[in-house]
Formats: sequence, structure tokens, C-alpha cells
Amino acid sequence: MMRARELGVPFEGETGANNAITDVEGTLVGQTTLISGEGPLVVGQGPVRTGVTAILPRGPEGDPVFAGWYALNGCGEMTGTTWVEESGFLQGPVMITNTHSVGAVHEAVIAWIIEQPFFDPENPLTRWSLPVVAETYDGGLNDVNGFHVKSRDVYAALDSAKAGPVAEGNVGGGTGMVCHGFKGGTGSASRRVLVAGELYTVGVLVQTNHGARANLTIAGAPVGREISDLRPVRGDQPAEEVATDGSGSIIVVVATDAPLLPHQLKRVASRVPIGIGKVGGLGENSSGDIFIAYSTANLGAAGEGLRQLTMLPNQVISPLFAATVQATEEAIVNAMVAAETMEGINGNTVFALPHDRLLEVLRKYGR
Repeated sequence: MMRARELGVPFEGETGANNAITDVEGTLVGQTTLISGEGPLVVGQGPVRTGVTAILPRGPEGDPVFAGWYALNGCGEMTGTTWVEESGFLQGPVMITNTHSVGAVHEAVIAWIIEQPFFDPENPLTRWSLPVVAETYDGGLNDVNGFHVKSRDVYAALDSAKAGPVAEGNVGGGTGMVCHGFKGGTGSASRRVLVAGELYTVGVLVQTNHGARANLTIAGAPVGREISDLRPVRGDQPAEEVATDGSGSIIVVVATDAPLLPHQLKRVASRVPIGIGKVGGLGENSSGDIFIAYSTANLGAAGEGLRQLTMLPNQVISPLFAATVQATEEAIVNAMVAAETMEGINGNTVFALPHDRLLEVLRKYGR
């Protein structure tokens, strides 16, 4: 799997060891990828180009984390955010899938939680669940109305979640996604920053299915204008878009080990659009751009009794904002660089961003 930095794309900031959301200690990522069939669409049979991604903030533990969320544009879904906003906590994993599988994933996550050692039907913190499940639409390549994501696939993503490198491109919930008219999908990146004398990590995971080709910008170079061909095609009609240019969505999960409270994490989440904008995303009308940020600091903060918390003052957290912007930008480009050309339903095809031509554009613009 090629990544943008390895290819030679320049980015600002210092990364963590894996340049991924898993650089935030405790955060695990698992993915189930479903690819089968080819040819004409037969609803319920395929072709299938979809999956599910699971992000576990503190691994398979039941300890909630402080969290905040933000929507740039709401043509999308992220369940559970009403309670995140009200309580200030994220309880359980963050799941990402396709639009019409949100319900199946939601139900399966609850069933999985009930089976975990931390589940206690007598404990008011664990006896009920409002899972966070987000989506982007993969109906241009996938039999989205065939409901192919099953409980077993959700369990597989959760049970396989691990630290270390994160698979990118045509994997997990990002399997059938399109980004700026090229093949998109799952991407991740991280940054390490010094704040008030302490080194903290910010990690980002994205599911990219957004953006217009003309606006695609990488490292400041107008890549979308320079590579204006290789448009998604519908079957054997080469100039027809699989999806309206600029439609679709992007889901972004931000993790950090910096001790931030919920209102501060909402501020972090609200900086994600700056990173998206640097790549050319504009939050178009039919794009669901929804983000959640959490902190793995303050273990046991949701427990009973008086809690003693640690927090950074607002005056020093701007480096965390910058880290969020930088990691978001790189994660989107990582998703596109890793993704491979994919043919889906009815022969619909979305092409990968060509690495050689990308490098030519970067050289042309001195990048």
C-alpha cells in the first residue's frame, strides 16, 4: 500500500510512528471489506463493494471518553451525537459504513457490547447503548439496497481491531467510495505537537466520498484542473459521471491523548473543515460532512462520585487545532493515493489517482 509521503507529497508537521489514528495510545481500528460479484446490478445479490470500519477509543473497554462533534453540512448521518452533545461522552466505538447499512451496524454494535466483559445490566453506565454510527453513500459502485453488511461483518471489524498501521483506500466502510472524482475510501494520519511543555498526539481517520474534481488541490497544486480526464464512468458510456460532481460525504474521526474537555473537543472537530478545504472540499449541498473528536485522557471520568480531571487551558490548544488540520489534509490524500481503480455495479468504474501524473503536477508547481 502506497502512502502520500512515501510517494513524495510534501506535508507540514511531525507524524507519529504509524502516521495513523492508532498513534493515539489505546485507539484500535478494525475493518471488514466486502467485495464480490461483477456485471449487472441484481439487488440483493450484488455486485458488492462495501464494508464497515470500527474505531475503538480505548480498545475493548467500557470506559467512556470525553468527546465533541461538529457538522459542516448535514446531508448525512452520525447516530448517537445527540447524547454525545448532551453528556460530553462517547460511550463505545465509532463505526463507519454505507448509508443504507447504518441500522444493521447500529443493532450489531449493541449486540456486541452486550457480550463484552465490561457490560453490566445493573450498571447505569453500561446497561444501555446509543452507538455512534456514521455513513457515506457507495451506491455508484455497490448494491447499496442489497443490505450486504451483516452482524457478522460488524463483529469481525470490532474483534479484529488493533493498533499499528491502518489499511487505507478500498477497505472497510470506504470500499466503494469516490473522492474528487477519483477512487476514494479510508485514510488516516497523525501529528505530534508540543503543548504547554508536553508532547501530545492527534490522530485522524477519514472516510472520503466527497469533492468536485476541479477543486482537488494537493500540497497547494491544482491537481484536479491538471488531471481533468479519468472521470468516473457508467458502464460503457465514458464521459458520464457515476455521481454528481461534488456530491457525497466525508466522515472524520479525530483522536487525541491531550486532556481536553467536551467543549474543547467540539472546537477541535470544528477545525476539520479547514483540512478538508485545503484539499478542495467545500461542504457542497448534498455532501454530509460530519466529524467527531475524542480524548483518551482522564481515565474513569465517567465514574460515580467526585471526579478529578486534568485539562489544558484554551489559551494553549491552538497547536492541536493545527495538528487536526494537517492530519485531516494528509488522511484524505492518503485515502486517494492508496485507493485502486474499482469496477462495480453495471460496469461502473472509478479510476485511481495516477501516481505518476500526480508527481508531474507537483513538480510543475514546485511542490
